[in-house]
Amino acid sequence: MAKKDIRILSLQQLTELFEEIHEPAFRAKQVYDWLWAKGVVNFAQMSNLSKKLRDYLEENFTINAVQLHDLQVSSDRTIKCAMKLHDDFVVESVLIPHQTRMTACISSQVGCSLTCKFCATGKLKRMRNLNADEIFDQVVLVKNTALDRYKAPLTNIVYMGMGEPLLNYAEVLKSVEKITSPSGLGMSPKRITVSTAGVSKMIAKLGDDQVKFHLALSLHAATEEKRNQIMPINETNSLDSLAASLNYFTQKTGTRPTFEYIALKDFNDSLDDARDLVKFCRRVKAKVNIIEYNSVDGGEFEQTTKARLLDFTQYLETNGIICNVRHSRGKDIDAACGQLANKNQLISPELK
Repeated sequence: MAKKDIRILSLQQLTELFEEIHEPAFRAKQVYDWLWAKGVVNFAQMSNLSKKLRDYLEENFTINAVQLHDLQVSSDRTIKCAMKLHDDFVVESVLIPHQTRMTACISSQVGCSLTCKFCATGKLKRMRNLNADEIFDQVVLVKNTALDRYKAPLTNIVYMGMGEPLLNYAEVLKSVEKITSPSGLGMSPKRITVSTAGVSKMIAKLGDDQVKFHLALSLHAATEEKRNQIMPINETNSLDSLAASLNYFTQKTGTRPTFEYIALKDFNDSLDDARDLVKFCRRVKAKVNIIEYNSVDGGEFEQTTKARLLDFTQYLETNGIICNVRHSRGKDIDAACGQLANKNQLISPELK
């Protein structure tokens, strides 16, 4: 029989298991701490367990740990990590260092199904969702990379890597629970941001679940016509439905969303586009992050000019919109926003 991944068991289930094999109940908490607080991925390393118990666990269970197989370091110190899963699929995570923080950008799916035209990941097929422990492992591995390379702790997490987090809703929320739990990594949910291309129904569910983390919407155009052109998801999740779900989210959680807006030359960077964005921001109270466009192989877009970007942001600010320009990091290693596409030799054949 195939071994079961021990990390799918809750603490209660572990406790019941150890009672069945006549081990003290406190052993369950010890194993749970090894798995989640200490991030151990080998039963032999669980040094406070008896050899008999470690052998039992080795014979009956496995730990389907994510493995860090490749690192690329950008000239700006950004690090892209190729993460190999137990079934040989590969996802990418990014460590983004700043003067005051260390941010992990993590993936939630193998590939993506949304086919946004400005995004390299959207050109891949979605092969499967990641489970909560695979998402958790990414965070641990990026955290360890930050400590090893820069002697600095991980301070922030953004679910902005490969995939659409809200199409993997249950596992994403389970991973946040593990990351924020005192028995896990103990990080504050206020240091976590989940980014969505806009799944209205699931945004409303986030409100019902009264999540404590931040929410970002990849907006990129503030009219139905333009958003339909670059984000096919808008055809079934219109701006009207997104506005309603976002306002519901804010009502339920007390947290305002952030809009992400990639400035695409001669497409969404004019003053008319800025006026449309201001109108939408008056429907949904949010701050705006303007993001530099990063080239994608075979892409049809270009980065806007500095002059147009300045005019655009000044118009937003003049109209009372909180606006920040985010300069891309890791462009030289294809680690910047929208560039994650597994350009490494570990790529699974099914994703080529």
